[in-house]
Amino acid sequence: MNDVLRQALEWRAAGKGVGLATVVATWGSSPRPVGSQLAVDDSGAMVGSVSGGCVEGAVVEEALKAIADRKPRLLDFGVTNEQAWEVGLACGGKLQVYVERVGRAKSAILERLVADRAAGRPAALATDLGTGAQCVVHPDRTMGDLELSPSLTAAARQALKDDRSGVIEADARRVFLLAVNPPLRLVVIGAVHIAQALAPMAALAGYGVTVIDPRRSFATDARFPGVTLIAEWPEDAMPGLGIDSRTAIVTLTHDPKVDDPALQAALRSPAFYIGCLGSKKTHAGRLARLAEAGFKDADFARLHGPVGLAIGAKTPAEIALSILAEMTAVLHKAHHG
Repeated sequence: MNDVLRQALEWRAAGKGVGLATVVATWGSSPRPVGSQLAVDDSGAMVGSVSGGCVEGAVVEEALKAIADRKPRLLDFGVTNEQAWEVGLACGGKLQVYVERVGRAKSAILERLVADRAAGRPAALATDLGTGAQCVVHPDRTMGDLELSPSLTAAARQALKDDRSGVIEADARRVFLLAVNPPLRLVVIGAVHIAQALAPMAALAGYGVTVIDPRRSFATDARFPGVTLIAEWPEDAMPGLGIDSRTAIVTLTHDPKVDDPALQAALRSPAFYIGCLGSKKTHAGRLARLAEAGFKDADFARLHGPVGLAIGAKTPAEIALSILAEMTAVLHKAHHG
């Protein structure tokens, strides 16, 4: 999402006409989820995707029309079984796409959303699909030319909390709520081989990755290119990270001097996932030490150890895959029930 919005703003700043398409509803096996976006400039250049290729051509044409006539449009598309198979789905479905021109007012809204996301502030964009009026909803305030009733404001804030975009029908209006939460984060304790595999996998899945390891020979840019590295003890590094409910924490060192303080900090935080590498015997010893530190059964229930889904993983890459899969399962259960 960030790349699409940034590109739209760059095109707009360069004096180009810009259209923005957003998936607002899906039925069946849609190639792209609700909230997916595609930006188009007046030359037909595009970034992003609303269908994985099934209907992109038609959406681009409509976006060019929206740039020219300055009118938003709500488009309905059916994805045939043959088209679905081509993009990796077993069967087809339907999707609804909202297409709009990015004018001055829309640019201001997009700049607000990009700034909010960069600063870690959750926000939701509310769009009246009938009039095109919009506003940005924060947990504590609303900004824009769309006035929301108390029920719609509450729905927008709930969508933000649940990290779920979708259409709300209330007050004789259809309002699309686009949740724009800060990026997910993964904090890895231990710059080990598994971490070298897990960091790029998590980055591809949308996580901002931080690796903490006091051993400077392990936590090097050469071993972890493009990853935020903190060569400090976890008890010193973690308090300043602002760990929230969109953060996962995984300990990988096998060294209680490193892992245990990290786990204690993790259990005192709202992190949605806490995973611990080690055998069942190792984990039992870990729980005993945490119990001595004052933690209870309710705390232990938050720990995933041995870490990862049971897929028979052997290599560092396979173990990393099992960890990321378990993180994904816990994330969606936590946010969507």
